[in-house]
Amino acid sequence: MISPQRANPQWVDFHCHLDLYKDHEALIAECDREGVATLAVTTTPRAWTRNRELAAHARYVRIALGLHPQLVAEREAELAIFERHLGEARYIGEIGLDAGPRFYASFSAQERVFDRILRLCAEQGGKVLTVHSVRAVAKVLGHIERSFPAERGRVVLHWFTGSAAEARRAASLGCYFSINAEMLRSAKHRKLVAELPADRLLTETDGPFVRRADQPVRPRDVSGTVAALAELRGEPIDITASMIISNLRSLVA
Repeated sequence: MISPQRANPQWVDFHCHLDLYKDHEALIAECDREGVATLAVTTTPRAWTRNRELAAHARYVRIALGLHPQLVAEREAELAIFERHLGEARYIGEIGLDAGPRFYASFSAQERVFDRILRLCAEQGGKVLTVHSVRAVAKVLGHIERSFPAERGRVVLHWFTGSAAEARRAASLGCYFSINAEMLRSAKHRKLVAELPADRLLTETDGPFVRRADQPVRPRDVSGTVAALAELRGEPIDITASMIISNLRSLVA
């Protein structure tokens, strides 16, 4: 995402839907101004071209090519568009599986699409994936284990809410974890986050879906997540912030 030789971000937002904000273009400029290394995920391959054009000159914003599992029921045919653009994209997301009640009817199609994407990314190599795993962590990890070897790219589990055993399994597969403010609100999830490997932690907002004071969070608000994570870890904010930047550099090296 950000070359250590070319830029020095202050913060990391590794999963944000910039194109779902009303002030999309202004938000890209804000990320550059505030020094927020931001991965702008897309939910449909049709959004790739315009997103990429808008961020073409951004210092800190990169665009991910995605096909969201919640949209697979209606957009599976867009996998052909995804495949056409895959060679242009280093970052892939949002992809994954969602076994929640609203989307379970399409779960077999989701698995078909997810496995195809993983295999294509493995063939090309060097991709960095941000992956959705609602109520489907074991299934997601099984697909990664079978179809996306660690030496062929990197996986970041976005908004991970699996078990401690699943977290250990994910870490053994080389996965990273992106943490947002909402995850740190419950004691259960704080305990899980506290046990994640420090060198695999990143931060995210998942804006505009996460809100604060009834307003969508913005990439710059990830500083609050860093502060909460620092408190959880019992260390100064600057140490946690430096760790997150270091983890980003390792991820994309």
